[in-house]
Amino acid sequence: VMNVITIEDYKSTYWPKLDSAIDQLLTQSPGDYIPISYEQIYSCVYKCVCQQHSEQMYSDLIKKITNHLERVSKELQASPPDLYIERFNVALGQYMGALQSIVPLFIYMNKFYIETKLNRDLKDDLIKLFTEHVAEKHIYNLMPLLLEAQSTPFQITPSTMANIVKGLYTLRPEWVQMAPALFSKFIPNILPPAVESELQEYAAQDQKLQRELMQNGFDR
Repeated sequence: VMNVITIEDYKSTYWPKLDSAIDQLLTQSPGDYIPISYEQIYSCVYKCVCQQHSEQMYSDLIKKITNHLERVSKELQASPPDLYIERFNVALGQYMGALQSIVPLFIYMNKFYIETKLNRDLKDDLIKLFTEHVAEKHIYNLMPLLLEAQSTPFQITPSTMANIVKGLYTLRPEWVQMAPALFSKFIPNILPPAVESELQEYAAQDQKLQRELMQNGFDR
């Protein structure tokens, strides 16, 4: 028989364990080994779900990750333009990496609460948080810098460019419209088959967008 977990127990014992594990996962660098017991966290989540604390746990998780992403966004805002793309890439990579651990840890909550009660999916919800709290706030600074970097060889590595462009496309496919030529370099089949004459037009549109973004004060 499972011991009853009161809301006080949840707040004083169970959530703090989850909280510190999530912290470590969100802030680790790729390839770091973190000393958390996945089994312990997993069973912690399981017990809380069985004892009807899913709603509270979900709300705590969303709040926790939202606060983290708001800090990430502020740090990015303070980045000088020459480090901005690289730092955005690190933030995106680190977060997507963290989700690969966080989502499986909360599998019971996802299955018995988010999917059944909310008709949603935890991974989608957490990706959406990054879109809202980081990417949307930075897209107008990032785009001109990416377009500029693309036309300046060796300014950033091709893999960084590819990661960011693919990442942005995953977060919000309609961002393609901001720079179709740039996205089409990394995402197959997003442009209609281009005729030679249209390619020049795309390049001209790209430059026009850059000018407009600059005029609208997006030159950092």
